[in-house]
Amino acid sequence: MARVSLTPRRSLLFRVTEWYSKRTYGKVLDPARAMAHNPRVLWSDLRFEQSVAKWKSLDADLKALAVMASAAAIGCSWCMDFGHWESQERGMDVRKLHDVPVWRDSDVYTPLERDVMEYAEAMSASPPVVGDELAERLVATLGEAAYVELTAMVAVENLRSRMNAALGLTSQGFKDQCEIPARPDAAAR
Repeated sequence: MARVSLTPRRSLLFRVTEWYSKRTYGKVLDPARAMAHNPRVLWSDLRFEQSVAKWKSLDADLKALAVMASAAAIGCSWCMDFGHWESQERGMDVRKLHDVPVWRDSDVYTPLERDVMEYAEAMSASPPVVGDELAERLVATLGEAAYVELTAMVAVENLRSRMNAALGLTSQGFKDQCEIPARPDAAAR
């Protein structure tokens, strides 16, 4: 259950956001509803997300896998739900989207995709645990511009996932069912 009301004061900014969200996604996104309690936060987030959407150095499927691997590592069911829907709408292979939480045990990924998801998980750990060998492989394969974008995308998803999880936002029904299996290390705690 959300930790803030998802029916904020209907400011002009929220009404415009609500209109755009319904037109684009068919419903108002819960993170926007939550952020609308602080219009400056909502406005800054909207401008930031518009800028992020313009980044084009990294392949879109690799970007999606990095974002979803980060969301799965953090445990944000809202991000997994929306990310699955958004990537499927863009035409990404549904098997790859479905297997993100268990990517190590799946045979649908290329070696580069596996490196990207390993990097996203390593960056999402607290503290980050990115190894030099993995970073060097990614720089050599992707190039520096795409590697920097990959790093920034994982950091952006950490912001989104950690904020949504802390606000208590859960799956909004973009995907029929959002499976985030318990991480093996979580069971040991």
